[in-house]
Amino acid sequence: MKHRLTGTFLLLFLLMQSVEAQVAIIPRPQQQEARKGKFILGRNIGIISDPYFDPTIVYFKKLLLGRFGISAYAVTKVDEAQVRVSWDKTLEHEAYRLQIDPTHIRIYASDKSGLVNGIASLDQLLSVAAQRGDQRELDAVDIKDKAQFAWRGFMLDESRHFFGKEKVKSLLDWMAFYKLNKFHWHLTDEPAWRLSIQRYPWLIQIGGIGNYFDPYAGVQYYTQNDISEIIAYADERNIEVIPEIDMPGHATAANRAYPFLSGGGNEKHPDFTFHPAKNTTYSFLTHVLREVKALFPSTYIHLGGDEVAFGSDAWNNDRQVQELKKAEGLKSNKEVEAYFIRRMADSVARINGKIIVWDEMVEAQLNPAKTVMMWWRHDKPEQLNKILEKGYQAILTPRLPLYFDFVQQENHRYGRKWGKGFNPIQDVYNFAGEQLDSLGGRRKQLLGIQANLWTETVTNNNRLDYLVFPRIAALAEAAWTPGKQRNFDQFSHVLKQHLALYREQGLYYFDPFQDSNPEPVVMKKAQKQYIDSPN
Repeated sequence: MKHRLTGTFLLLFLLMQSVEAQVAIIPRPQQQEARKGKFILGRNIGIISDPYFDPTIVYFKKLLLGRFGISAYAVTKVDEAQVRVSWDKTLEHEAYRLQIDPTHIRIYASDKSGLVNGIASLDQLLSVAAQRGDQRELDAVDIKDKAQFAWRGFMLDESRHFFGKEKVKSLLDWMAFYKLNKFHWHLTDEPAWRLSIQRYPWLIQIGGIGNYFDPYAGVQYYTQNDISEIIAYADERNIEVIPEIDMPGHATAANRAYPFLSGGGNEKHPDFTFHPAKNTTYSFLTHVLREVKALFPSTYIHLGGDEVAFGSDAWNNDRQVQELKKAEGLKSNKEVEAYFIRRMADSVARINGKIIVWDEMVEAQLNPAKTVMMWWRHDKPEQLNKILEKGYQAILTPRLPLYFDFVQQENHRYGRKWGKGFNPIQDVYNFAGEQLDSLGGRRKQLLGIQANLWTETVTNNNRLDYLVFPRIAALAEAAWTPGKQRNFDQFSHVLKQHLALYREQGLYYFDPFQDSNPEPVVMKKAQKQYIDSPN
């Protein structure tokens, strides 16, 4: 018995040592080797870099000064540089190598994205480094790292509730911190239209009024200068901003501004659809998309295409829609939806863009070379199978476990649930693991994964923080690190250090270990839980 106990304690000790050896980086690097010694970083450091990386070095210097009070200056001689940034053509896109030894820090990359990812890892190490006065101590280490998926996304819905430029920038900072690289921005929906379109000013002047709880809330929107500022901020951090202009459903705010666009809806969802049988609708939206494409550098524009059936019954009594059906040989409203989205996809193609749509559009006969589909209905795995069978690239964003408006803990009251299902951090972490191997060759069609934050119950910044943090860290590791290399216990050990960073930055986060912060209450006229029926 004594020997067994001794063996057990030894095993526990070795496991603890293994955890301690894990560098405090999320997502977990794919290769890491501890080295002897420590690098001491002072208040002033010299940097030498390949000229190719000059714009990103500016970002690096701003980050060091802003976050750590470290002044970085350029030097011309290698032996005068404490930090050396080098171009390495052998590294893949987004990959990096970070070497820390007692005398130098070296970062290698083949492109800007790889360098930004290497900077993110160094940022994390500096954030948890031991401090002695003005100095920070970094353990020597050699890290070689690359991403599992090219698409590591986060979506924010600002139609239902608006958060503003500074909060968006803060989210972009944390996305960069965790090597997330796609910001999907849901800017239009039923409650409000949040994007200034110069050709159609009423979209914001009238469509920008209201939010999910208050249809008379004051106008809130982003100017085109705001958008350009945020895009530049994101680009500096290797984040692509993808706008969503939802159609042909979820069009209420636009129809409120320009009633001639409306294809009707129902009592619960009034003016929910764009009219699918009017050429003026397609002309209007084409002008909108041209302006959007000129504003957003991304190849992609998300056209939505989801939940049109919430309001399309009105088409059954519309003479023009019935005439369209006869003229085009369309047998159902679903085929009308497909006709609509194909026409708008053609408009995007003419401006050298590609579209993203939700999984409802899998039967719409869209061009697979110019279309990406997001699988969001976790209870309909057949939709993902259809997407892949038809040759589309896919992004995995299922409600369970990647909708962050779902609660994190069973006793939370104000977010969503699917029956009794919700989205704890471990489920987010374990998503898209080894089970993806079952897809075989079709796995190559998966661009990546994305978490979505719909904001029906997100009325303020505290509630946003509470739903996003720390699940965003779990999302990052699920997107970056292959399932076979993940270890939730090691992740949890590192995450506890990151919770201290959240406190320092004033985030109102959920603590999955102690549940120290109470759930922010959602005040509304009729208080209820948001529970989706799985039936």
